[in-house]
Amino acid sequence: MSEILFDEIPSLDLEDFTSGDAEKRAQFVKQLGDAYQNIGFIALRNHGLSNELTQRLYATTQELFSLPDEVKQKYENPELAGQRGYIGKGKEKAKGFNTGDLKEFFHVGQDLNGIPDSDPIKSEYPANIFPTEVEGFKEATLEAYRKLEAAGKQVLRAIALHLNLEETYFDEKVKYGNSILRPIHYFPIENPDSVPANAVRAAEHGDINLITLLMGASADGLQVLRRDGQWIPITALPEQVVVNVGDMLARLTNNKLKSTIHRVVNPPRELMHTSRYSIPFFMHPRSEMDLTCLESCINEKNPKAFPDATAGEYLNERLIELGLKKA
Repeated sequence: MSEILFDEIPSLDLEDFTSGDAEKRAQFVKQLGDAYQNIGFIALRNHGLSNELTQRLYATTQELFSLPDEVKQKYENPELAGQRGYIGKGKEKAKGFNTGDLKEFFHVGQDLNGIPDSDPIKSEYPANIFPTEVEGFKEATLEAYRKLEAAGKQVLRAIALHLNLEETYFDEKVKYGNSILRPIHYFPIENPDSVPANAVRAAEHGDINLITLLMGASADGLQVLRRDGQWIPITALPEQVVVNVGDMLARLTNNKLKSTIHRVVNPPRELMHTSRYSIPFFMHPRSEMDLTCLESCINEKNPKAFPDATAGEYLNERLIELGLKKA
């Protein structure tokens, strides 16, 4: 693999992988593998989300977060450790940070109506919580969830081929997986002097899951930490989603694929009074997935870096670190 340092994240077309053209497919796998071994991020087009759905989702998301705090708080249930419904301002903090991020968000998980009663995973998930005040939010989020989950499964198939695994290696592991769609509101700060000096919209962190698919954010601010220590801005065209490696995939591949540290920085002081919205889809496997490092990713130069764990065990550990769950 080339040691090139990307100045921007590579752009790929998912249709190159799904079209049936063997040459385009092989090229997609190679480009994806190179990017994920180097910077951990790509921009992806032809992912299945229509402009109409994207606009509808963002419109209902903005309507949700414009509700009074006391209304939003009706949909916050601390017993769920932030896994469904509303999570209030400053509740989440990045690993290693004591200051909460300058954001609020809403979590939508698997639609229980789509999981057969015969699958024991159904009993692990709480039911979704939807705001009755926002017409169309439920429909838009569930539709986007299904589209992003389908695109994520294709990306994981390409990753499997890059790792010389069976193409369908991840299929059963992510079937009815514990994935989360997270509409986020980075709320306006009318008085920047009123917040802690180290408070940012999202402190530097790695994602917990296998891969994240991020619908284009409404303002600048997302940055990734390149291997030479430089922060570079992440920008995607409106028709693209950003897809990055999460910590679970980094663990499985013994850091062969990079879960790159990223952050959302505050805007210039004169723009702190403005909102920013983004909607990531965190693709999780089923809780029983074994994250033990693949033998093919372990050698003398790259000894095993992680203890064995299941996805459920690792998620529980990280939710405690994020402050969303008590130890």
